[in-house]
Amino acid sequence: MTAAILVLNAGSSSLKFALYEPGELALLCRGTIAAIGGETDLKVTGPEQALLGGQRPPAHANHEAATSWLLGLVGEIRDLHLVAVGHRVVHGGSRFSSPTVINATVLAEFRDLIPLAPGHQPHNLAAVDAVARAWPGLPQVACFDTAFHRTMPRLAQLYPLPRDLVDGGMVRYGFHGLSYEYIADVLPDHAGERANGRVVVAHLGHGASLCGMRNRRSIATSMGFTALDGIMMGTRSGAIDPGIILHLIQARGMATDEVADLLYARSGLLGVSGISDDVRILEASDDPRAAEALDLFAYRVVREIGSLVAALGGLDVLVFTAGVGEHSAGLRDRIAQGLAWTGLTLDHGCNARSEVRISDAPSKVDAFVIPANEELPIARAARDLA
Repeated sequence: MTAAILVLNAGSSSLKFALYEPGELALLCRGTIAAIGGETDLKVTGPEQALLGGQRPPAHANHEAATSWLLGLVGEIRDLHLVAVGHRVVHGGSRFSSPTVINATVLAEFRDLIPLAPGHQPHNLAAVDAVARAWPGLPQVACFDTAFHRTMPRLAQLYPLPRDLVDGGMVRYGFHGLSYEYIADVLPDHAGERANGRVVVAHLGHGASLCGMRNRRSIATSMGFTALDGIMMGTRSGAIDPGIILHLIQARGMATDEVADLLYARSGLLGVSGISDDVRILEASDDPRAAEALDLFAYRVVREIGSLVAALGGLDVLVFTAGVGEHSAGLRDRIAQGLAWTGLTLDHGCNARSEVRISDAPSKVDAFVIPANEELPIARAARDLA
């Protein structure tokens, strides 16, 4: 019988998962249920992809149904014995700064944080509930997207708000920490000693953020108290003048729920283009609104990287990761052009092929494309704590 750790990574519109052997964390298989709520699709890779491959999730399944379907599929694998399940939990608040074994008390605290990550936290916790129903008593471990950024200096975490609000936890938390943790772990394999220098990692997916690292620890990041802050995203606005929110409520008469829907679900690439939140569709379009949306995205990324470079005191390494960062050579080129003042120059052939190193020999900044792997840090924590 094969022992295994199951990792569940519930996103806003997808469910990523992986199975690892608990000893050396050898990957058995990993996959994604994509387009949850629509024409769902299952993609599985890895040496044992036949364990879960060849199946199709129910169409138009929501997160709960997709998760239950996947757990049923895992439960039917012959001679597989689960020893633990690890979960991505987007927001750990001010209390949770390291992986934590889930029990009823901490689960209640996670639920209190739902308003700070409404597009993700409910899906993360629904997966916890689904596992508890399927396998009562099976150890479950939570790993937090906010934890990696707890190394930021105090000034990088503070907002210029009344002290009682700050003392009550209204600070910059940052997100995508599991992605940044993985990049920090493998970066020396690619960048050598420069990995410990002044590094900016661009996690560019449907949700997007940036992290400035020194000694492979978070120094500053673009997202803040919630995952709405920072650069523009697929459907999220990113940072905007807070006076706009007041205007929408006070002058336009919008309810808070309407404003939340506008900022989380109808802005970003979708809102600017009026076409799609999918970079692939926008890049294939000849509509000038699509080009403007992509240009604005690159501009906002470049501006925010400039802020991180100031916090770091320079730039030695730039890393692109996540779906857009890994696959859009066009956006990487746009961003690199905007950062020419740092001495960054790309090898256009390497960039077009999405090779690991995409900077050219004369470049003063090393640039890399490193595929995201949020599941491995989760599996490691589940192995160590379960």
